[in-house]
Amino acid sequence: MFPKNYWYVAAWDWEVRRQELFRRTICNVPIVFWRREGGVPAALEDRCCHRHVPLSGGKLRGDHVECPYHGLTYDCTGACVRVPSQKVIPDAARVRSFPVVERHHWIWVWMGDPALADPALIEDYHWNDDPDWRFKGERLALPGNYLLLVDNLLDLTHLQFVHLTTLGTAAITQFPIKVEREGHKVRVTRWIMDSPAPPFFQKAGGFAPDEPIDRWQIIEFTPPGFVRLDVGGARAGTGAREGDRSQGFTMRNLNVATPETDSTTHYFWGQAHDFGIHDRSITEMLFSQVHTAFLEDLTIIGAQQSNIDAFGADLPAAVDFNQDSGGMQARRIVDQIIEAERAKA
Repeated sequence: MFPKNYWYVAAWDWEVRRQELFRRTICNVPIVFWRREGGVPAALEDRCCHRHVPLSGGKLRGDHVECPYHGLTYDCTGACVRVPSQKVIPDAARVRSFPVVERHHWIWVWMGDPALADPALIEDYHWNDDPDWRFKGERLALPGNYLLLVDNLLDLTHLQFVHLTTLGTAAITQFPIKVEREGHKVRVTRWIMDSPAPPFFQKAGGFAPDEPIDRWQIIEFTPPGFVRLDVGGARAGTGAREGDRSQGFTMRNLNVATPETDSTTHYFWGQAHDFGIHDRSITEMLFSQVHTAFLEDLTIIGAQQSNIDAFGADLPAAVDFNQDSGGMQARRIVDQIIEAERAKA
């Protein structure tokens, strides 16, 4: 049920360490990660070929992984290189290995055909380590399918109801969205003109509670679950819509929905800003505000997934509205990719 020939964010760079084995499930597959002696990350299917015990419970022996049950040892390619009880190692004694790349403070893993794992296909999240920006992020455990999170991020009308104390105002639903599709990219744009700044924007941009601003939400989706937001606001009437943002501020809200299972998701996200970059308190304030809002999203999506599971096969088809156009396009793209991969299998 997941696109396979894609790079997925598996972990933050600091989560995968030397001398430690790290287990994480991606697309229903348990994987063990570690760093080789030179610091380069590696990844294998997290099971021993002998009796299927998790390798993540074992030990690192140089660059190799030793199973905790009978001591079988595997190299970075997944080949068994030592069986303590015998000298001859069967050719079948191996487990699956995964291409891994470290970039933008993340560990990326390729879940499909290794021959297609081109690092040039990794999504652009340069804001994470761009010296002209400051960034802070985290991983949240989302109790829902990853496409529910994609829906949530592409339809920000919920800000008015779920995040009224942080990101939302009563003006959001008064302004229409524009949805564009270019190949496998979906862009959703909304301008909220001449309206009060939400509490978050008051803190970030120094706007007074009753000061009108022109606010933008420009959201881009690429498969399987990458959603990047260009958000900000400027004093009303100063030309922000025409490109002059000098009377306001800009941020990037950076999101990755990595499927863990059919009904759980690794939610990697961060907030990046290009103003006040030498003031750490600004970074912390921006992160804290969005973190609070995203915990509210987890509650909503978790309840949504629980209800979907409870109704099961009796769940009626969802009714879609204009605000769902971006999410519907994203889901069509994912469905088309999955069908194309099945056809080639």
